[in-house]
Amino acid sequence: MSILFIIIIVVAVVLAITGGLVESLNFLLWVGLVLLVLAAIAWLIRSMSGRNRV
Repeated sequence: MSILFIIIIVVAVVLAITGGLVESLNFLLWVGLVLLVLAAIAWLIRSMSGRNRV
């Protein structure tokens, strides 16, 4: 997995946790979930395409 995907996943998890703990920042939960889904889709496409560039 590339460094970019790892950074996206970490940011998504942090935003999801922050959004879950602070009700006034509830939109961060959705931002975190969307980023997590996008990172997962990008990783799946990359792994299914057979390209293993580092």
